[in-house]
Amino acid sequence: IFLRWESLYKIVRDCAPRQMIAGMQKWASIARQATRRASASSIGSTRSYNRLTEPSLAYAILPNYERGTDFVSKYNNVSILGAPFSDGQPFSGPDEGPHLLRDAGLYDVLKGLRWRLKEHGDLQLPGSSTTDPEMSSEDADAVGGMCYQSYAVGNACEQVYNAVSEIAAEDTFPLILGGDHSLGMGIVPGILSARPNTAVIWVDAHADVNTPATSGSGNMHGMPLAFATENGISYDRIPGCEWMANAPKLDPKNLVYIGLRDVDVGERRWLREHACGVFTMSEIDALGIGKVMQLALEHVLADGPRPIHLSFDIDSVDPAIAPSTGTRVRGGLTYREAHYCVEAISDTGQLQSMDLVEVNPNLNPSGAADTVSMAVGILASAFGARII
Repeated sequence: IFLRWESLYKIVRDCAPRQMIAGMQKWASIARQATRRASASSIGSTRSYNRLTEPSLAYAILPNYERGTDFVSKYNNVSILGAPFSDGQPFSGPDEGPHLLRDAGLYDVLKGLRWRLKEHGDLQLPGSSTTDPEMSSEDADAVGGMCYQSYAVGNACEQVYNAVSEIAAEDTFPLILGGDHSLGMGIVPGILSARPNTAVIWVDAHADVNTPATSGSGNMHGMPLAFATENGISYDRIPGCEWMANAPKLDPKNLVYIGLRDVDVGERRWLREHACGVFTMSEIDALGIGKVMQLALEHVLADGPRPIHLSFDIDSVDPAIAPSTGTRVRGGLTYREAHYCVEAISDTGQLQSMDLVEVNPNLNPSGAADTVSMAVGILASAFGARII
């Protein structure tokens, strides 16, 4: 049954209507589960499964990725760091992202693309607690609004910052698996501390540049770029975030957005006032993803080669394709637009670090397998997988 469905899936995946593909993926998932059960019974209980040396049964039904480009990055080894964290937003689940991506065959994909792997494991990030210091009304007045669970977010991001700084100082490609996007408060400064000339490409449905004063929710997964750029935020008034006052800041001219389609009023004002590159879904509709990527890369590489950090929020992809994520907005990147976006960045040879965030299996659980598979596929494209 498994082999039959695998063959049929390969035949239809690139030419069938979306509903048919979704049906095939559902049956493929059933076949995968049956295969895992059968394999587990044949392996027995005397030894544990080693992801680094054994093929991933969970990923067997998906495309056989091969490296289609010989120059992805100046590095040929990747350092994987898990950042299981959910307190930047109100839902449980994003903290499961790192282990889901690994269990879906990430190691096998990267090894198949001829990368050497160094696994740093998951950071032990503190969750929020009822005993955490909270912003006072005076603090909220001083910064213009609330930052919910700021103590947990700030302390987690400080740990991420320290870990990413250390990894980025080595000759390696840091790959950070999230977690919600508030982690960008630690990831971006961490990369900049070791590689200050880095440009950031932010692929997301949202601009994530709300300040406490412009945020309508106070959820910090919508604020990472406001904290990681110079925005006049009084960090000493936000519990947990005091360390950010001395952290490296990203110059907005070194930032490019791709795929925006849900932007708050204050964020629109910020985007108009700063020299970052902004390519919304409207530009993708009008120009096509090929032209958009050409313009985006011309922006970040205008002065010549430089390191690129890619921050990929899975909610940039249309929720019909990747439904298990926290802030779904219709009209996102198609399957091929998302892959081409990452392929184009990778093809520059300047992609030198990446994070992937906001996979949440607790939201739309029936779509979790498709969302995780999409995320692993995006990572495969970033690390050199091509159609030919």
